[in-house]
Parts: sequence; structure tokens; C-alpha cells
Amino acid sequence: MIDNLSLPELVAQMFVVRASGFLFDRQIRYPAWEPTADKLRYYVEKLGVGGVILVGGSAVELAVRSHQLQSWAKCYQRVPLLLAADIEEGVGQRFAGATWFGPPMAIAEIARKNPELADRYAEQMGSATAIEARAIGLNWVLAPVVDVNNNPDNPVINVRAFGETSEIVGKLASAFIRGASGHPVLTTAKHFPGHGDTAVDSHLELPTLPHSPTRLTEVELPPFIEAIAMGVDAVMSAHLLIPAWDAEFPATLSRKILIGKLRQELGFEGLIVTDALVMGAIANKYGANEAAVLAAEAGADILLMPLDPEGAIRAVCDAVDRGRISEAQIKESVKRIWAAKIKVGLSISNPLQTSFTQGMSDPPQPPLAKGGSLNSGLIDLSLLATAEATATAADILRDSLKFGGELPLQAKKPSERQLLRNLIVVDDVLGCEFLGNHTPAIALPTQLGYKLQLIDDRTSSIAENTDADSLIPTLLQVFIRGNCFRGSAGLTEAAKDWFKKLLKTGELQAILIYGSPYVLEQFLPHLPPTIPYVFCYGQMPTAQAIALELLFGLDSEVKI
Repeated sequence: MIDNLSLPELVAQMFVVRASGFLFDRQIRYPAWEPTADKLRYYVEKLGVGGVILVGGSAVELAVRSHQLQSWAKCYQRVPLLLAADIEEGVGQRFAGATWFGPPMAIAEIARKNPELADRYAEQMGSATAIEARAIGLNWVLAPVVDVNNNPDNPVINVRAFGETSEIVGKLASAFIRGASGHPVLTTAKHFPGHGDTAVDSHLELPTLPHSPTRLTEVELPPFIEAIAMGVDAVMSAHLLIPAWDAEFPATLSRKILIGKLRQELGFEGLIVTDALVMGAIANKYGANEAAVLAAEAGADILLMPLDPEGAIRAVCDAVDRGRISEAQIKESVKRIWAAKIKVGLSISNPLQTSFTQGMSDPPQPPLAKGGSLNSGLIDLSLLATAEATATAADILRDSLKFGGELPLQAKKPSERQLLRNLIVVDDVLGCEFLGNHTPAIALPTQLGYKLQLIDDRTSSIAENTDADSLIPTLLQVFIRGNCFRGSAGLTEAAKDWFKKLLKTGELQAILIYGSPYVLEQFLPHLPPTIPYVFCYGQMPTAQAIALELLFGLDSEVKI
């Protein structure tokens, strides 16, 4: 029975810890956040944490990893885990081999001209994401983003949003939820009450949303209201200070916002989950353990990514012992967590199931839907990157392209090819998993005689040389979008400097931009009308191929 569980056992169910999707300790990329296998097993088996959020690795590795984690959980009172991932752009965004969709804002671009098609794409994206998540053992999709990105300088939301207006975001996010809801996964609306109108990255600092209650009600809240009406399972809080509602605590730590607004005013009855507690907006001011206590005190059910899970569990238990948090509140959170686990087909065995289901008849079970097995240990790799899903992903990218100038760009004669340059500018050369010698942005221009030059802001300054004999016709490819920890959604200095230089010398042949439409808007006023350009919301290899095919007028079946 629930009353027979110790307080630490109850509290541990509220924590979701981060782990690498890779199988071996030597593959861990973020050792400050991702525990070794022994430590992770300790969290699952001995502490009894309620879930794990996974990042990195291939889809196949993740399938093995998820099975491993659930087997560890069975050793501890037989409570299976919620296994989550930030897969806002499909499972392939995080785990190689699965379908990687373009960012949600690509669908918003399509909605400008064809709302019905955009709605269908969003629903198909939600369905494919859910199917592929279950196929590799995930049961919690940390999507959709329902923030309204009405600030072009937003460094952290940007193209992750479904658009720039409440109406479009609400409609498309609801379609995504509708598509996913046919499969046994949890969906998550984030980041409550709205992270779209900020110019500060909450991974680094605490942003402030200075708007009036009226503005918040009219712009930020409607997409969350629609998501709740659509049956979204969880709502993730934002690390934002909103003085109009709570001048002291950010939303994640505010009872006025989580309980007063989300529970009481909006009537949300599902899981309230914090954004990652390791993020600078919270951790820098409150400390790792106190942040967890404040979030639980504020009414959060799930405490996501604590820096020190064991210390945070102990801190929340101490808060209950001191009377800051009632044990009854902890039990209510655990009941919601177990209800969510049952919904996605996880079997909570005795003694826990007995306690939770006491007084209930036939706990709700999810429908057996295509691609969703109720056996958490069963994987089905045939459901990954199906022809239907990959075609939808490509169609979204293709239908959201922006382009202009004199297209197509005529390829140079073989005798002139030694004079061509493929200049690629990225945020961080070392972090570009979407680029390689085999990927279209590099491979296709190479076939056409272009020589690669790859740079980022670490590259040395541009040498001023206007000697006509040394000028090189240049294809400029820019990969820039809002990303966590980047701190900016705009152009890097390297991109600005090279663009100016190539225009000044007349070397600019064409420009391809992958990622942020706001970057395109910075270039266009200065771009001569004859120079061809192509913009694509995606940065992955499929996006590169689609953009380059349009630029050069190539058959879509071209081999690269």
C-alpha cells in the first residue's frame, strides 16, 4: 500500500534523472550531467527514481538502453520507469536512424498558405514521433513546444515554436498532440506559461517576462489552454520571472503560478513537470537541492534533471519532515505519476498497484495502437524511418522553403572548377553532428568542383584581399538557429564578416541558409536581387539535399 512506502521511496518517484543514450561510460559526453552506469543503476535500483530522460546515441542503442533501464527498475519494488526525451523534431533529432523532422516553425510557414495541409503535417509528425518513440522503448515525449515565438531575438525557443501567433501555435500544437494521442505515450506542453517573448536563454540566466496579466492571458496562455483541452498529459514549467503574477519566484518555483494559474484557473489535472533543474536560471541562484525543494513546494509533480539526485531527494524529505511540504501533497503527486505510467501501459505490480488502485475499478489502460506495444521490453526497429514518415519529413522541409534570385545556379565548366569555394559557416565546428564528408552540404558541391572551407567564430579574422586574380566564386552556406546555451539566435560574427567580404569583392555566387528565418531576414536587405538564395528550416542531411537540389536545379534523385 502507498502508506507502507517510506517517504524517500515516495519522493524518489518524483525525480527524473538524465542519462546518456550511449551504452558505455567511455561514450558519455556530458559527465557533469550524465552518471556512469553504476551510478545510474544505483539511482534506479536503490533510490527508486521515477524516470530517466535520455540524450545521445543511435535509435538502436536507445532501444537496448531503455530495456536495460526497465530491467533495473524491476529490481526495485517492480515500479517501471517513465523514459523521456526532448524529441520536438522527431525521434531522429536525438537518436540517429529514426525520422528527423524539420523544426515546428517550418510547419507554421506552410500554415501561412495552406492551414489544412499544415494541420495534417503536424498531426502526422505527432503520430510518427509517438510510434518511433515506443518502438525504441520511450514512453514520454517532451513535446510539443507551445510557446509563441513573437521575439525574433529569442535565443532558446526560436524555430522550436510552432509559430509567432497564439492562433497558429495553438492549432498546430493541438494537431501534434492529436496525432500522438493515438499511441501509448505521454505528451508535454512546454514551457508554461510561455517562453516565446524573451531574449535571454534560461539555460544560462533567468529571463523576465514583464507583460501585464491581460497580455499574458491574450497571447501566452491560449496555446496552453488548447493543449489542455486536447488532453495533453503533462505541462512543463518555464524558468521565467513573471512579476505580474509572482514578483519573487520564477514560474517553476511559484505556487501562485503552478497551482494558482495552471491547476486552479486552467483546470489542468495532469502532470506538472519542471524544466531541467540544472539550468542556470534556477541552479545559479537557488542551488541544486533547494531548487528541487522549492519546485516540489510550488506544486510540481516531476522534478527533472537534478544535479545531485540523491541530495535532492534527501532535501525534499527534510522539507516534509520540517513541515514545509505536506506528505499528502507528495502522495498526490505520486498518484498522478502512477496514473501516467498505467496510461502508457506500464504495469505497477504489488504492493504499489494495490495501494494506487484501492477503491478503483479497472485502472485505465491505453489502446493498443499501431506501433505501440504494452510490453516495455519489446522493440520494433522496423517502425523507424518508414517510407511514409521520411516522405512526410521531406515534404515539410520542401513545402516550407524560401528562395529567390536567379535560380538555378549554373554549374561551372570543368576547366573552371578549381576556382570554386564551398564556404560553410556554423556556430561550432566541433558540435556539428549534421555535417560530414558524406552529407550533402559538403558532398554535393564537392562533386560539382567546389573546395570546402569550414569555419566558425573560432576561426581567425578574414584577410582583406581584393586582388582580382585571387577572387574565388563562393557558395556560402550558413547553419544558424536558436540553440540551448548558444545565448543568441542571430548571426555569428564570422557569418557577418564573410557575407560582407564576399559582397564587397563580388565573390558571392549564392547563399544557402539553414535554420532561423530571422537570419535570412538579416541578409535579404543587403543581397543583390540577381544572387540566388535558398532558405531551409532544417539543418539535417535531408534539408541540405533539398536546398541544394533547388539551388542547382538537380533531380531529387541525384546521387550524392
